Amino acid sequence: MKDEKIQKTETTIEWYEHTVSVEEYLEKCVDVPVFLEYCKECHNYRQVWSCPPFSFSPMEYWKKYRTFHIIGMKILLPSSLTQKKYTEEERKEVLDAALLPKKEALNKKLLDMEKEREGSVSLSGGSCQICDGGCTRPQGKPCRFPETMRYSIEALGGNVGLTVTKYLHQELQWMEEGKLPDYFMLIGGLLLP
Repeated sequence: MKDEKIQKTETTIEWYEHTVSVEEYLEKCVDVPVFLEYCKECHNYRQVWSCPPFSFSPMEYWKKYRTFHIIGMKILLPSSLTQKKYTEEERKEVLDAALLPKKEALNKKLLDMEKEREGSVSLSGGSCQICDGGCTRPQGKPCRFPETMRYSIEALGGNVGLTVTKYLHQELQWMEEGKLPDYFMLIGGLLLP
């Protein structure tokens, strides 16, 4: 399996958007203690500046804003990819080749939207992957790109699965037994004053 072949595979993108008050979103979808425990199980915990633990309160971060504009990117995969079984190594290759460019596109779109709205800040689709050589956090050095590094919804205690069903009226799909789902969802958004 070659990255070039995967990247040239046609995918279909569907966009979903919804705007909600931060107050409602906090009440319905944010549980910082629960999601912090999930974050502790991830290899990015304490390793990437966009991931916990933080030197600030995630709840206070949310409360600096009034409105949350949620954006979902649904990446529909062709049957040529979904009908196969994959080893762990092949799965990582497919995910890196098929999803990373889409994640970069979503995060670029969010940063562009942020530039258009004074006082807004974007929340990225997943953890930060800006630094090719790895994040500086394990060395105790500051972030190399604080102007583009953003936190994700889940890093700030948001339930992405509930967000997708409640506000975007979609469902998340997961890999099972070495098979790819029919689609992936990348979720980010824009916090507005």
